[in-house]
Amino acid sequence: HLAALVLARGGSKGIPLKNIKLLAGVPLIGWVLRAALDAGVFHSVWVSTDHDEIEKVAKQFGAQVHRRSPEVSQDSSTSLETIREFLSHHHEVDIVGNIQATSPCLHPSDLIKVADLIQKEGFDSVFSVVRRHQFRWSEVKKGENKMTEPQNLNPAKRYRRQDWPGELYENGSFYFAKRHLIEKGYLQGGKMAYYEMRAEHSVDIDIDIDWPIAEQRVLSFGYFGKEPLKEVKLLVCSFDGCLTNGRIYVTEDRKEMISYDYRDVVGIDLLKKRGIQVRLISERDCSKALSAMQLGCVAEVNATNKLQVLENWQKDIGLSWKEVAYLGNEESDVECLKKAGMSGVPADACTLAQKAAGYICKSSGGCGAVREFAEHIFLLIEKVNSARKQ
Repeated sequence: HLAALVLARGGSKGIPLKNIKLLAGVPLIGWVLRAALDAGVFHSVWVSTDHDEIEKVAKQFGAQVHRRSPEVSQDSSTSLETIREFLSHHHEVDIVGNIQATSPCLHPSDLIKVADLIQKEGFDSVFSVVRRHQFRWSEVKKGENKMTEPQNLNPAKRYRRQDWPGELYENGSFYFAKRHLIEKGYLQGGKMAYYEMRAEHSVDIDIDIDWPIAEQRVLSFGYFGKEPLKEVKLLVCSFDGCLTNGRIYVTEDRKEMISYDYRDVVGIDLLKKRGIQVRLISERDCSKALSAMQLGCVAEVNATNKLQVLENWQKDIGLSWKEVAYLGNEESDVECLKKAGMSGVPADACTLAQKAAGYICKSSGGCGAVREFAEHIFLLIEKVNSARKQ
């Protein structure tokens, strides 16, 4: 019995509930669960967690859930301890494929080949590596009167990259091991083998802490499932705080004025030229401002329920949620951000909106965020077109 096991503790020192934070419209853990399930080589696919929301997401993706104990849910708990606890409750499992939740570019083809190594070729443990071309030097600690020394090169005869095969490094994407090894306290041992992953598939969110950069990597190299990818056909943008900076200037005669960035207008025009509808939504009556800007977009003002408006538009146009993108910045946008297939917020969005979004722009509202998010959508379209060609 070969079981896939993804360890997903609720606590995170860096990004709260990072394991289910949206990455390119998909919860982080969803990327590896989709790859594991589509590989078709596991008798069962599990998520070991201590958190209700993670359990909910895991089940939505079709995984079974093992509720880990508090003893193995601490900051100091090791993966080995957590896996051994899992095995103590699941005696049917003979081999564990421990897959890291933070490796969203994992593909089913990799897992299929690893399963063959351990099931058909008799290896006791198999782990993932990536090839790197990096020269290493010895460390000189502060205060030591020593010179650094080369570790894997001759400075007088430095290799060109194309002439040097490089070195293999663990990338942490997965560790497969048989039960008898794990029960002895090993994830690597016995008859061992490594599996070399392609460099572009070796993406670790623990290292790629800049979420937008990690998202772009995933859009370019991630596995999007057996279903064909779909292009974004509709972008709904919150007017105040996204297209504008949220400030309203009032003159002495009580007339309102707003400011916006012309780059965002260009972004909207580019989206429309690519056949993507752009619609605007606002909780207040900003009809005069919208008319003055002459954007040529359908707009809904005085929207007391943004999600209802979004759902109505999605149904009227006849789109799946994967074809809908949403850019918001306030608490009132949170449910829309969660529903849309692609979601984004400006850099100065409120905390709740940032947590719900899959993409956090580097630009603030009214300062190019719409144009930046448009570029992000174009990147996904390129991914879709590339997948169709393949």
